[in-house]
Amino acid sequence: MPRKNGPVERHCLVSRSVFPVDRMIRFVCDPDARVVPDLKGDLPGRGVWVIATRDAVEEAERKRLFSRGFKAQVTVEPGLADRIEALLEERALSSLSLARKAGLVVDGFASVEASIGGDTLACLVEARDGAADGRRKLLQAVKRRFGDSEALPLVASFDASQLSLALGRGHVIHACLKSGRASTGFLERADRLERFRTGRDAKAPLFERADIGL
Repeated sequence: MPRKNGPVERHCLVSRSVFPVDRMIRFVCDPDARVVPDLKGDLPGRGVWVIATRDAVEEAERKRLFSRGFKAQVTVEPGLADRIEALLEERALSSLSLARKAGLVVDGFASVEASIGGDTLACLVEARDGAADGRRKLLQAVKRRFGDSEALPLVASFDASQLSLALGRGHVIHACLKSGRASTGFLERADRLERFRTGRDAKAPLFERADIGL
């Protein structure tokens, strides 16, 4: 995230293209000259920026671009991209827990279906290891209400065990988030995680989802 009164765009160390800083990852060096991801963008010291995708981070590590960017010999511990993905995943699930504490999360097939019919929703959340049939039925409910099955973002970035732990419930497959500030925060972090995993265009609109063939 950009620092207060800081630049809103930066050059990517890998591509040299300019991107908004909220689509990038800032890296700094710790006192032992090890490269550290600064996901909040607020750690002290000189930083270098990489577009927030796994491929770009792996390329920067493989080509030793961090030493070039910092103009010094630095150490990149193996598995940097994996650590970043785990951090992004943790931050997104933490946001989901905050949305639950704010009373914005509904879970269970019947409850989600009822919410689609009457509540103002921010998104649907589906376990990636859940059955396709249940997801399809809920998207059909979205289509009945809005005329378009893609009218609501669909987050399918987590498995049932992760959702269950984040929500403090047993075996969560289907959920939805009512509109609210905490829900917006979750969507932004989930989108950032998915962009990192898939390498989707960093200038694309917020949280696009794939069509599942309704």
